[in-house]
Amino acid sequence: MSFCKDCIILGMRDYANLAKIGGVDCYVATPSIDYLTEKTVIPDNFDGDPVPADAMDPGKNYDLPGWVRLHTIEKSQAPLDSVVSELKSQRVTSIGATGYCYGGRFVFNLAFQNAISVAVCSHPSFLNALDDLEKYKETSKAPLLINTCTVDQQFPHSAQEEVDEIFASFEYRYRRVYWEGCTHGFAVRGDMNDPKVKAGKESSFKAAVEWFQTNL
Repeated sequence: MSFCKDCIILGMRDYANLAKIGGVDCYVATPSIDYLTEKTVIPDNFDGDPVPADAMDPGKNYDLPGWVRLHTIEKSQAPLDSVVSELKSQRVTSIGATGYCYGGRFVFNLAFQNAISVAVCSHPSFLNALDDLEKYKETSKAPLLINTCTVDQQFPHSAQEEVDEIFASFEYRYRRVYWEGCTHGFAVRGDMNDPKVKAGKESSFKAAVEWFQTNL
């Protein structure tokens, strides 16, 4: 999941794989015949009210702050909790979560509950950096990967340095990857005409996949 004008992108159009899990609409994908016990689940935690795909286009005047007021962290967290609870009732034993921008907040929340086994965040936002990082280290057992970049007001260099310092002694594995020349949102909607951004977008995805493969 993602948030803000640098991260909002056109949503998935393949509705053939929509399903309800824990009463929540979800996009569900199974990678291939070789991995039938594995699946990707993308919950709709905005109750059918996403930011329009063209909201951030030039000339648009979309009320993003108003949308945020309607979709508080607390309100948007509840569907995720329902999905995770239902998956576990179906004997799903390992859950990895990835979040982009706004989604990073929810990955941390799930990790605080030890509801997930592995965590990945890319240019996370809505974090109280010091408090949330300390809480993660003290409460979570989920190995954590964070993809960071050069220009990011939501997770600036000061926060990047703090997370390295705090997690230097983290018992359950930690890695932060720094993508030079990239700006906030690069892992979702980076400019593929910029070689550095293209490399960051593609390589951060690869880093996330490898993190899940290693730790799930």
